[in-house]
Amino acid sequence: MAQERTLIAHFPSSTKAEVVVNALYSKGIKDVHVKRNSRFGVSLDATRNDSLASNYAETLTGLTVFSADTPNDENNSARVLMGSDPSVSGFSSRGYGMAGGHAFTLVAFVPEEKAEEVEALIKQAGGEI
Repeated sequence: MAQERTLIAHFPSSTKAEVVVNALYSKGIKDVHVKRNSRFGVSLDATRNDSLASNYAETLTGLTVFSADTPNDENNSARVLMGSDPSVSGFSSRGYGMAGGHAFTLVAFVPEEKAEEVEALIKQAGGEI
């Protein structure tokens, strides 16, 4: 069995992380995951709430913390806290107060012989390992 390395990188935006995901897919590396980090409860949607591309944004926090599927009546306090998340105002690009200091985490399982190439790709796209 081939050796794999787990690479964990942090990104200030989902678009920068998606650049790496697409590049890795084109190289045949498919075991790649991007997760949204939040200090408050978030219900992640299967599809991104993207008002520009698809008109799916239901709320401001749906755009930033991907919380549009959180029921309005389930927990009003949590919805207020999500609205105060630094990512809603755009102040979360650095020093976000959680592991990695950024709002998005990419985890990739790559063959050992491609690890250095993937690390360089992550850094070139603005990620930190």
